[in-house]
Amino acid sequence: MPANIVVIEDEQAIRRGVVDLLRASGYQVAEAADGARGLEESVRRGVDLVLLDLLLPKRDGLDVLVELRKTRPTLPVIILTARGTEDDRVRGLKMGADDYVVKPFSAKELLARVEAVLRRSVDRPDEVRAARLGHAVVDFERREVRWSERERGELSETETALLSFLVANRTRAVSREELLTRLWGLSPQGLETRTIDMHIARLRTKLRDPSGRETPEAVVTVRAHGYMAGPELVPVDGPAPAGKTA
Repeated sequence: MPANIVVIEDEQAIRRGVVDLLRASGYQVAEAADGARGLEESVRRGVDLVLLDLLLPKRDGLDVLVELRKTRPTLPVIILTARGTEDDRVRGLKMGADDYVVKPFSAKELLARVEAVLRRSVDRPDEVRAARLGHAVVDFERREVRWSERERGELSETETALLSFLVANRTRAVSREELLTRLWGLSPQGLETRTIDMHIARLRTKLRDPSGRETPEAVVTVRAHGYMAGPELVPVDGPAPAGKTA
């Protein structure tokens, strides 16, 4: 199946040229002329790559990138911009962009970058819609944890992004610094990472079974490395089921 790409660019001539180029190369393409609309298009299921301008109306490109990293942390993003200084490039990459293409660029260069990022993304963990934890189902799309039809708890956007990222990367420990960069869009240099520990503590409390039944460990602390999803926090294929009633 051809990859689905979203092009977020406010300059009509550039956007039209990029969209036509990608479609002629066999890709399926959606487009947006502002950051707000671009974010709506990018969070849809089935999107494989986003080409993102930085200077956008309604919502700045870096703001869009931060929100994408919260809701779809593994989605590849290539920044397209006239901001070509080293500081701008470094900032975009630290906030989670996969590549950075400075305008003006050639069609050949852009296609090569797109193909390279899509090749690298094949090995990324799949995004997770839901997971089981003991008697509970964690529904990342609805941002809630369900033990039964009557017993439900809400998760914040940040808690959902944090837990889904750990589940998607469940085969390895994730450092606090990586979580700050990927989910908050912040450089960990010189920052206090205690905020990650506080969110983990709140998550563990929210995932505790309210009936008093023993709850498997949702998040495991890996000393000197960071955090991992617990061994019994298991991804669920397809739509999230209801929580167990027994």
